[in-house]
Amino acid sequence: MSDLDTTAIDELVERLSRAAQQLRGGDLTPDAAASLVEDCAALAGQASIELDRLAKETPAEPPPGQDTLL
Repeated sequence: MSDLDTTAIDELVERLSRAAQQLRGGDLTPDAAASLVEDCAALAGQASIELDRLAKETPAEPPPGQDTLL
């Protein structure tokens, strides 16, 4: 299997993790929390697009026991 560049998805995951920490901290105003939730939704959308891209880059391997025909 080839090495995929997961840098973009890793960065999105890190940003979502930081946002979750902020939300759990309870120090945000309701407006700031609502804005951060909207940002998280946008980040999740970007992550979905990136995961789709990575899935399309990954060559499909035959299931175990199903060899390719010559």
